[in-house]
Amino acid sequence: MAAEAALYHHARAVALTPVAPVPTTTVEATPPRVKSASVTVDGELISKIGKGLLVLAAISKDDTDKDVQSMAAKILKAKLFDDEDTDPPSRWKRGVADIGGEVLCVSQFTLLASLKKGNKPSFHQSASGEKAKTLYQSFFKQVQELYEVEKVKDGLFAAMMDVALVNDGPVTLQIDTDPPKMDDPTSLGSSDVNDLVNKMTKITKEFQIPVELLE
Repeated sequence: MAAEAALYHHARAVALTPVAPVPTTTVEATPPRVKSASVTVDGELISKIGKGLLVLAAISKDDTDKDVQSMAAKILKAKLFDDEDTDPPSRWKRGVADIGGEVLCVSQFTLLASLKKGNKPSFHQSASGEKAKTLYQSFFKQVQELYEVEKVKDGLFAAMMDVALVNDGPVTLQIDTDPPKMDDPTSLGSSDVNDLVNKMTKITKEFQIPVELLE
């Protein structure tokens, strides 16, 4: 059980959004909007929220305090709710704090699972048990500090939890504190838009129509 508990919660932050409703080396969050969510362990209700965010969090082996702090801020700033004050409602205009919603954080190391080399999940990207617990708790406290303590609830780290939710939409996004860089589709050696424009301009200026084609 000790080994299982050590593995159980690692690596990334997955944020389930409003209850109104990955092999990565950084904290990651998947935020589905919810109308309600709850955590039960051995038949005992641990936490529950109404409209808001259910945040499934996973900590990777290379995560740091800076990563979890960044993820906490991203989740609270993510505009996953509609502005109901307009007619019709404006989509993707408000964050969980803007609507006074609640947040339920649940550690879930399985977000880091990989099936790349077979059918059995591999969790080699997960943080060790102690590191995972420390960084997850830091993440949870950071969300509380950035929002309102009484509106941020927790699951039970390393426990076998029954997590229930009513997904609103459904709306589910994946948030990463350090998303992979996009490949350069132009083969010009840059993903910066301004740099690409300058290079294309230079190529255009340097291009000359062969004399024989003008005759």
